[in-house]
Amino acid sequence: MILKSLSLVNYKNFESQSFNFNEKINCFVGNNGVGKTTVLDAIYHLSFGKSYFNPVATQNIKHNEGFFVVNGAYEKEGKEENIVVSLKRGQKKMIKRNGKPYEKFSEHIGFLPLVIISPADRDLIVEGSSTRRKFIDSVISQSDKTYLTQLINYNKVLAQRNALLKYFALNHTFNKDTLEVYNEQLSEYGSLIFKKRDAFLETFIPIFKSRYKAISNGNETVNLVYESHLTSSTLNALLKETINKDKALQHTSVGIHKDDLVFNIDTYPVKKFGSQGQQKSFLIALKLAQFDFIKAQSGVNPILLLDDIFDKLDEQRVTQIIKLVDGENFGQLFISDTHAERTENAIKHVHQSYEIFKL
Repeated sequence: MILKSLSLVNYKNFESQSFNFNEKINCFVGNNGVGKTTVLDAIYHLSFGKSYFNPVATQNIKHNEGFFVVNGAYEKEGKEENIVVSLKRGQKKMIKRNGKPYEKFSEHIGFLPLVIISPADRDLIVEGSSTRRKFIDSVISQSDKTYLTQLINYNKVLAQRNALLKYFALNHTFNKDTLEVYNEQLSEYGSLIFKKRDAFLETFIPIFKSRYKAISNGNETVNLVYESHLTSSTLNALLKETINKDKALQHTSVGIHKDDLVFNIDTYPVKKFGSQGQQKSFLIALKLAQFDFIKAQSGVNPILLLDDIFDKLDEQRVTQIIKLVDGENFGQLFISDTHAERTENAIKHVHQSYEIFKL
């Protein structure tokens, strides 16, 4: 799969800009604030229908303009594919494939497999459990449409159960039978999601460890630990056990929406004990493992976006990363960097064609 060209209209700081891409490596170099990351985010937008960096859709429209359009021309499995993401102020966002709008955005997820590695990924280490759950869900959803549907359904039922708990509190009432309906639905979706997350991590963790070993030359031991309420009990039983607590809190305190993924280095939390370089290597290994997993599941080389990842890495680790993305194992690569010379020196070690865009 190759992104052949990209055009942007009123997208963030671009008024109108077009690019034609090399089928292997494309580098965007220039000072901070010139739009390097914006181009990568536009490519991400085409795969996921949203920005990686700004969840507020209207804030991706250029200041004082009324709309944005991102248009990408792809070649996938010998076919030309055209994807357009557009948004007008006051209207719903549109995603079109070959001129036909999607009824549900979820239908598009996984069609254009993509992995991004960015300084913003540090949120996976420093933020709360919801960030890490989103990571797991994003990886699985790209190759499993059923999982995405189950997740959407679980979250709908969860919101309904929470609304019911608030209603009980406000009206000083309680209806066990009505609550039981939501408990059963949550349990059904929750147990399926738990099993899929558990199976995914069983496959994913060895891939991640192998990637980290390659980046760090095997100097450190790393691990991911999956924490879930459902490890020790069924969700239905847990919901019954915690009903008094849930009534007091007015929301659901147990379930797969509380799952977490613990990041360890040499058995200690990487958040507290990992150096900046180790944390960055940890995240890069995590994302390269994501690449490997999605490729194995989809049979397609995902597009790989490397946003300013060379900063705070020593030369040896930069070289290791460049070696990792050499060869036929990887498809199309997009890199942003503030140091044009550093980027060009690094990619000269890769035996692939490349294009450098100076912004």
